[in-house]
Amino acid sequence: QVQLVESGGGLVQAGDSLRVSCAASGRTFGSYAMGWFRQTPGKQREFVAGIERSGRSTYYADSVKGRFTISRDNAKNTVYLQMNSLKPEDTAVHYCAVPRSILVVPTTTESVGSWGQGTQVTVSS
Repeated sequence: QVQLVESGGGLVQAGDSLRVSCAASGRTFGSYAMGWFRQTPGKQREFVAGIERSGRSTYYADSVKGRFTISRDNAKNTVYLQMNSLKPEDTAVHYCAVPRSILVVPTTTESVGSWGQGTQVTVSS
């Protein structure tokens, strides 16, 4: 079982940037795809970004495309989400995720095998 720990959330103003990180346990981090999701109260958890195991291919929700960048450092067992031009509607708890099938980039909650505890990102207007 992979353990995921997110960090880097906080309170920022609209237009600011923020980077959140997710540290994973285990020696096989480089063997599986990763993803970021987010959730606000009363809404379903939604896909934000995904990255395949080498980092060469990335995927984004339309709402964040052009503003967010997902990346990974397999030597550090860490995946990052760089968030630029933040908007109030980006306010959410952000979760990193490991897929059920390690080669498949998780883009739906059903495809996720493990979640981190989440980190709160709040964007004020």
